[in-house]
Amino acid sequence: MDAVTETLEDLMGQLALFGVDLVAIAVLTFGIYFPRHRRRDLAAAYLGLNVGVLAVSGVLAQSAIGAGLGLGLFGVLSIIRLRSSEIAQHEVAYYFSALAIGLLGGLGGLGGLPAWMAPTFIAVIVVTMFVGDHPRLLGRYRSQTVVLDTAITDESRLVAHLEALLGARVRALTVQKVDLVNDTTVVEVRYELPVGTTAQAGSGATSAFAGVR
Repeated sequence: MDAVTETLEDLMGQLALFGVDLVAIAVLTFGIYFPRHRRRDLAAAYLGLNVGVLAVSGVLAQSAIGAGLGLGLFGVLSIIRLRSSEIAQHEVAYYFSALAIGLLGGLGGLGGLPAWMAPTFIAVIVVTMFVGDHPRLLGRYRSQTVVLDTAITDESRLVAHLEALLGARVRALTVQKVDLVNDTTVVEVRYELPVGTTAQAGSGATSAFAGVR
């Protein structure tokens, strides 16, 4: 009878952890990611990834080598997804968060860990993404690839030109191409907007600007 009771308690604990996982991924996807970035394809990808990893890791948790296989699964899925298409860095963070939440939900009950540990780590991941991707956190900083219709080889002149063009302070830049034949410059620039201003383009956007000769 004690063995049956213990088995039922383990089962209820695992089901409760599954429920925590599903609530967490719903909050991460529909409460944080989608309202901020509006990409339906990635919202579906995060949900599918999380539930798939949860199901597989939940099965692996029943075997003695479940933890090792779970870590291997983490690495394999990371390589496959990150090589399949180019996504922005904040989307990579959401991807790994969905993956980590799924593994915690499926494997969090292994090794006699305290029942509170996996739900706590899941909550920490969700809160971290809420804060780390909040629009007000470093909201005045932008990064863009700018195409100028003039070739500029002097860095100080290039900085002054970009600051006048963007109306912002250039913090860093990387010249990708200077075409002296076609008189163009391609530069990746990171800049800070003045206090109290906003920009239509978000961080990581690519824009083309016509340079003033």
